[in-house]
Amino acid sequence: MHAQRSPLTIGLLVAVVVVALQALLVPLFAGPAAHLAPRDLPIAVAGPPPATQAIADRLAADHPGAFAIDQVATGAALDEAIRDRAVYGGIVVTPTGAEVHVASAAGPAVSTLLSQAGAGLNAPVRDIVGVHSGDPRGTGFGAGFLPLAITALLAGVLIFFAVPRRRARITALLTFGVLAGFGGGAVLQYWLDVLPGDYLANAGALALFAVAVAATMTGLGAVLDRAGLALGALIVFLVGNALSAVSSAPELLPQPWGAVGQWLPIGSGATLLRSVAYFDGHGGATAALILATYAMAGVLLVAVGRRGLAERSEPVAPAATPEPALVG
Repeated sequence: MHAQRSPLTIGLLVAVVVVALQALLVPLFAGPAAHLAPRDLPIAVAGPPPATQAIADRLAADHPGAFAIDQVATGAALDEAIRDRAVYGGIVVTPTGAEVHVASAAGPAVSTLLSQAGAGLNAPVRDIVGVHSGDPRGTGFGAGFLPLAITALLAGVLIFFAVPRRRARITALLTFGVLAGFGGGAVLQYWLDVLPGDYLANAGALALFAVAVAATMTGLGAVLDRAGLALGALIVFLVGNALSAVSSAPELLPQPWGAVGQWLPIGSGATLLRSVAYFDGHGGATAALILATYAMAGVLLVAVGRRGLAERSEPVAPAATPEPALVG
C-alpha cells in the first residue's frame, strides 16, 4: 500500500503546482500585450504608380516587416478594400499631398499605429469605418465580449453536470445559444450602446459563439469527464483569451500566436461579431466556419460521450399472479 501523504506534503505540492501554473500564465497574457506591433499588417497605397511605389518603399524602409503593402488605383478602391476587410487602412496620394485612411472599427490600436506611420508624411487622417458613438474609444467592445465567453464556458460545465441525458444536453446547449445570442446582443446594443449594426445579425453571431464554447466544454466533459473540462478551460479560455486580440488585431501579436488565436473560439468569435456589427459581415466567413466547426464537433462529442450520464433503470416485470387453486 502507498503511504498516505501528510497534509503538509499536500500543501507544499499545491503551492508548487500553482506557482508553476502562474509562471506559465503570466507570460501567456503579458507577453503578447507587451509586444504589440504590426507584423505583415495588410494595408494599401492608392494613387499614381510612381508615387505609390515611392511611399511603399519608404514604409518598408522605415518599418521593416510591419506592413504587407498592396497598391490600388484610387482612393475609392482603397476605401472599398477597407470596408471589405481586405486591408486595415492605407495611404492615398492626391495632387495636394498624402492622406491616411483608417478604420478604427477594425481595431483602435491598428488605426493609431497607421496614423503614427503616416505622421512622417504630414498626412491628415480620415476614418472610413469609425467606432460606434456609444463606444468612442472602442474599449467597450472588448470588455463586453469577455463576459460572454465566461458565461458560455460556465453554461457548458453546468450542462455537463446537471443534465444526465444526451438528448437533453443537446437541447439545453441549443437553447442556451439562442438565449445568449438574443440576450447578449440586447445588452450590448440597446442597454450599453457599445454595438452598432443589425440586431438580429449581431444576435446570430453571438448565438453561434455561445454554442461553440458551451458545446465544446460539454462535449469534452462527455468524453473525458473532469479532465476534459479542465482541457477545455485551458484551451478555450486561458489560451484562447490571451491570443484572441479582441482589443487589437491578430497581426499585432507575435506570430504564429496571433494566427493561432483566430482558430480558437474567442478570437474567431470576436472577429465574427466585429465583422457583422461594423462591416456588414465582410471578413467574417472564416470565423463563422470555425465557430460552426466547434459547435458541431461539441454536439457530436455530446452524442457519443458516456461520461456523466445517468444509468437507465431496467423496467421491472410485474409479479405473476398465482392462479387460484381448483377445489375438487
